Amino acid sequence: MELRVLSVRDRERITELFRDVFTHEPWNDDWSDQQQLNAYIGDLTGQSYSLTLGYFEEDRLVGVSMGHVKHWYAGTEYILEEFFVDRQLQGRGIGSRFMTAIESYLAQNGIFRMFLQTEKDVPAYGFYRHRGFRELSGHVSFAKTFGRMEGDS
Repeated sequence: MELRVLSVRDRERITELFRDVFTHEPWNDDWSDQQQLNAYIGDLTGQSYSLTLGYFEEDRLVGVSMGHVKHWYAGTEYILEEFFVDRQLQGRGIGSRFMTAIESYLAQNGIFRMFLQTEKDVPAYGFYRHRGFRELSGHVSFAKTFGRMEGDS
């Protein structure tokens, strides 16, 4: 397996794998709006501070990490927005090896910390806990919906 830096030029490959993973269990996200999906992947891969990493088995993309680099007073951090592995390969240790490769890459590039958010009732929560991530007791996530989102009744 090989870790490679990806860019917006890899959007088609990233989008295909992303859609396959997140439109199935346990997520069941509705990504049928291609324009919205392209905008989302573009937002995560096309900014000057974006850092997208791919995990490859020969030339086959099997995992993706999308996030951005944040320069903070304590040092440089990686904000992980999306992390996923091909559904057919999950449960085989590939995600753990991919995460280890990401951590090595970040450390070699002067990035000392990774932040992410996930839900407690999905398998990703246990995955991150097992990989040494800890909940930040002083942090809370807030959201406020205004106007009307698609799908709201």
